Amino acid sequence: MMTTFDFNDGNGPVPAHKHPNGGGWVADTAKVDETAYVGRDARVYGDARVYDNAMIGGYARVYGDAQVYDNAMIGGYAMVYGNATVGGDTYRADENILRSPVHPAGVRIEINGKQYKLVEIV
Repeated sequence: MMTTFDFNDGNGPVPAHKHPNGGGWVADTAKVDETAYVGRDARVYGDARVYDNAMIGGYARVYGDAQVYDNAMIGGYAMVYGNATVGGDTYRADENILRSPVHPAGVRIEINGKQYKLVEIV
């Protein structure tokens, strides 16, 4: 029996599973490493990728072709989508703030193929 879940993205219920590390829903079209964490209220869908030791928590959403990797932590009500790439020691608490509490010089974000180093976007 195939398990499905509705990510409320207009596609209706799609094949999905709960991630073994955190219990959050992951669409079967998305890829999440077993070493990554997807919290019970977080969602990863579309063709999104979450790998390495990345953590998706709170009510965060990662979807589209977005990628979250390294030790990045996405939480709160943050949405990472489209072709966004978030990695390094980035912490994103909500949809408006992206910061690194550990190594500000190591924060990386890629938008439309261009990489930026930053401390905070408001």
